[in-house]
Amino acid sequence: MPLNRPALSLGSGPRGVQDARRWVATTFSDIRRADLTECAEVGVSELVTNALLHATPPIHVAVRGTREHPRVEVRDQSVDKPVLPDPIDHDDPESVLLTFGRGLNIVARAADAWGAEIEDEGKIVWFTPAAEFSEDGTEGVITGITVDEPDPAAEDDSVRLAIRNVPVTAYTAFQRHYRELRREVRLLALAHEEEYPLAKTLSDLFGSLEKPLRHDLGANQVDAAAATGHNHVDLDVVLRRPDAARVERLIELLDLADAFCREERLLSLARTPDQVTFQQWFLGEVVRQSMGEDPIAWSNPRETHSRHTSVS
Repeated sequence: MPLNRPALSLGSGPRGVQDARRWVATTFSDIRRADLTECAEVGVSELVTNALLHATPPIHVAVRGTREHPRVEVRDQSVDKPVLPDPIDHDDPESVLLTFGRGLNIVARAADAWGAEIEDEGKIVWFTPAAEFSEDGTEGVITGITVDEPDPAAEDDSVRLAIRNVPVTAYTAFQRHYRELRREVRLLALAHEEEYPLAKTLSDLFGSLEKPLRHDLGANQVDAAAATGHNHVDLDVVLRRPDAARVERLIELLDLADAFCREERLLSLARTPDQVTFQQWFLGEVVRQSMGEDPIAWSNPRETHSRHTSVS
């Protein structure tokens, strides 16, 4: 069963740690996972403490995943990567006894898997609570935003796309859905790859399309249109042909992901019919035009706008 209850918003100060710990304990009791409560409480205490000391508010705590595989997340507005801890040296008494600065080491001991997901608007530090503490802990992993290396062959292997009359609201919802699903499948694949092979497949595909979907498909142009009050915008973008070819596979996997979501085998909400209609048109334009076909502007009779204004 997917866990989609609202996140807990924390204030500043030590009370935030107590509130987070109490809220997580209640949540795990509600989902009947008392076997994980102790590790969940200890882990979230350390993550919230780190966030209050070093991160940028606001800070939110959430429990995501499924009842079978719950995941605790602490979100803040800083994009600074957390420093992964050094392994504990059991032959060094000071290493074993040291607690200050070892918050992530404690999280590692309380988790089956853990790490940080860096996003444009901040980061999520997450862990899947273990049934009992381990001596050495599990290794953390940092995922998300990476520095894009220039591709010298990009200009020679690219296609120009003219995507016409794009509805700003639908495009923004598409980017939000993509970010949420990308994060979910990546974390699910890291923690439970064998049980969720679709998550691993989607995660690998999202990784290959990270830059195109986040930047190359007109996000800046849509932001500019929204800032000036336009409802629709004409996008002129350049995309590498291999990336355009991968989009066709993405269309298929998004349909499959929806089916898994409806069966509660993958955490996320299945897309609405309107979201499916827009995404199939938008991503379909990428595929069609990369094969040399002429643009087909967006036209949806369900839209209620009386006037469509486009900008170039």
